[in-house]
Amino acid sequence: MQFNRHILPALLLISMTTLTKPAKADSLVLGGGCFWCLDATYKLLPGVTHITCGYAGGTVSNPTYEQVCTEETGHAEVVKIDYDPAVVPLDKVLSYFWHVHNPTQVGGQGNDMGSSYRSIILYASPEQKAAAEKSRAEAQKGYSEPITTEIVPLTKFWPAEDYHQDYFAKHPDAGYCSVVIRPKVDKLKQMLETQK
Repeated sequence: MQFNRHILPALLLISMTTLTKPAKADSLVLGGGCFWCLDATYKLLPGVTHITCGYAGGTVSNPTYEQVCTEETGHAEVVKIDYDPAVVPLDKVLSYFWHVHNPTQVGGQGNDMGSSYRSIILYASPEQKAAAEKSRAEAQKGYSEPITTEIVPLTKFWPAEDYHQDYFAKHPDAGYCSVVIRPKVDKLKQMLETQK
């Protein structure tokens, strides 16, 4: 039997991909003000593989940005963070959360006021709930004011409209991005650099 030498590299590649298991991916849904800010800041954290801006914690199915802005749907602007737990464990994803926003502010974040900008962790499992509660208790030691972050079950995550995805990356010089997001990004880059 004759073997075609051109097929061998393809067979090797196929066998290597079937033997190599893909990295385990987890996700967590967080809200801490405008989702554009969380999107931009969490992209700095090594081990984060994908972020989707969206809405959660409300009562209306498949809400639009305009509906959420009315403050009548109960939704918060949130991000679904996909991450590789082998690179960044859940406790680190959560501890970073306390640095990317002010968890003691009531009724919004910075100048973004309203319940849609509240601080919130939406857990998808008992393990995430326990980790969130532990992380919040630990973070409270660093604040003189009480942390107001809600920790609630995730019932449904609704992705936001396409134009909200990767907003800072697409519009770095827009007014809100320059004044609000860029200073946060710069501060967190420095923090992460000192932790290396």
